[in-house]
Amino acid sequence: MKKVLIPTKLNKVARELLEASGSYEVIQDHSATPTDLAAKHSDAYAIIVRSDKVSADVIDALPDLKVILRAGSGYDNIDTKHARAKGIDVMNTPGANANAVAEEVVALMLADARHIAHADASTRAGKWEKKKFMGREIAHKTVGIIGLGNVGQLVARRLAGFDVRLLGYDLVISTDKAEELEIELTDLATLFRESDYITLHVPENEETQGLIGSEMLGLVRDGATIINCARAGVLNEDALREAKSKKNIRFLNDVYPKDAEGPKSVADIADIMLPHLGASTTEANVNAAKRAAQQIIDFDQKGITSFIVNRDIPEGLDREYCELGNILARLCRCLSGDSKLQALETSIYGSLAPFADWLLVPIVSGLWPDFDRGLDFRAARDFMREMGINYTNRETDPTKGFGSSLTIDLVSTVSSGELRKACVRGT
Repeated sequence: MKKVLIPTKLNKVARELLEASGSYEVIQDHSATPTDLAAKHSDAYAIIVRSDKVSADVIDALPDLKVILRAGSGYDNIDTKHARAKGIDVMNTPGANANAVAEEVVALMLADARHIAHADASTRAGKWEKKKFMGREIAHKTVGIIGLGNVGQLVARRLAGFDVRLLGYDLVISTDKAEELEIELTDLATLFRESDYITLHVPENEETQGLIGSEMLGLVRDGATIINCARAGVLNEDALREAKSKKNIRFLNDVYPKDAEGPKSVADIADIMLPHLGASTTEANVNAAKRAAQQIIDFDQKGITSFIVNRDIPEGLDREYCELGNILARLCRCLSGDSKLQALETSIYGSLAPFADWLLVPIVSGLWPDFDRGLDFRAARDFMREMGINYTNRETDPTKGFGSSLTIDLVSTVSSGELRKACVRGT
């Protein structure tokens, strides 16, 4: 029996699924920390956490540990590099909380538009301030969605019944997928100029830190509402403070640099503040728990590795070729300009041919930096499908003499509807 530790308040379905498989002994104690359980159960095979910190010390205290699973998408609470050095796979459950976050966005929009929290407090105090709480309707407004991954697409679907105009900014999603969601793809500046509501759904990384700063906030229309249920660093707090002093901007926030008690730096500019409740629904907890347990079972019984986020490259593949694939993809994307991607085609030559699946990951990451390079080719293919982009790896002719090289073709559409093709080959 393999021992699985769960030092977090995770739905009991995770324990039930693991124990029902007959292969696992589950120790679950949400009152204990990972350090506490590691000290008592040093023979653990796996550990499942939510926001609990899994440090190098915890990892070192579990010499038999093979899997760390984050029941959620973000995994910055886990020392993934130390885990990799110890031969431990780290997995997450991307998308398990997506609907919960999307519904929170709609809830914030409605609560702010109708002054729900303040009107409730006023009425409970015995007041009758109908004139003070004159609200506004969401119908017929323009909503700009920045980032059209799992959550962004669900926000669009949830707002479909509100009779709104949807604008979207995303560097990868295809025009066909956007049309299916009834989203008008546009550049970031246009989205800020024309939106009544702007909701952020991109991860925080080198590409997106401070993405929403003085330039974009200077374009926003008076009276617009900005919603951040993504990551705190995506929005420049000082720039928003300055913009709010000049315009009647509303700011609804659920994310902070650190999830902890204490004063929040955005308290003076946030019209609604929540304690990072995006994933805090019973359904999301059940979904994440099911996914976490099933991924451990599938990993052991079927060898499914799709959700490993700290995967190393396979033996025999030079890491430089992974970087080459990433760079070629970025270059090809630049050559495509602002056109919308429709298809990705690759040709993998010579000694690289057996590693075509592995090379797809850095290529996809080059096209869309938010895609995690720690994931495997199945996740990359799923991502392409989700974004409405066709992917083909062509058979190659070894007699051409291209050696160990990569070719990347991107097919996209420009605003006129014409197709554009960019092709880059490198070694």
